[in-house]
Amino acid sequence: MVLRMRAVDMVEDAGYTPLEALDAAEAVAILESRSDVALICTDIQMPGQMDGVGLAYAVHERWPTIGIIVVSGQLKLQNVDLPPRSRFLGKPLNAGEMIAEMRDMIGHA
Repeated sequence: MVLRMRAVDMVEDAGYTPLEALDAAEAVAILESRSDVALICTDIQMPGQMDGVGLAYAVHERWPTIGIIVVSGQLKLQNVDLPPRSRFLGKPLNAGEMIAEMRDMIGHA
C-alpha cells in the first residue's frame, strides 16, 4: 500500500491524474468504464488471479494504444516478457526515472 501511494505521488508530481486499482480485475473494470486512460503502471506481483504481466497483456490486447509500465523489486528485465508499448522499471522506483518514462510514453501533462 505504501509503495502504491508513492507511485500515485509520482504520477501527481508529473502533472497527471492517477486512478488506483487494488488488483487486475479492478483495473480492467476502470478501463472498461473510461476512455481517457493513456498509461497504466502495474506491479508484477499483486493480489487477485492475474499478475501484472497478465494485466499488461490483457490491456495491450484490448486497448493497444495504452502505454504500460511494469515494475518489480523481485524480477529483473531479462526475466520478464512484456507486450509492445511496455516498459519495465525495477524497484525501488526512482521518481525522476518514472516521470521521464511517463512523459516519454504519453507526453507532458
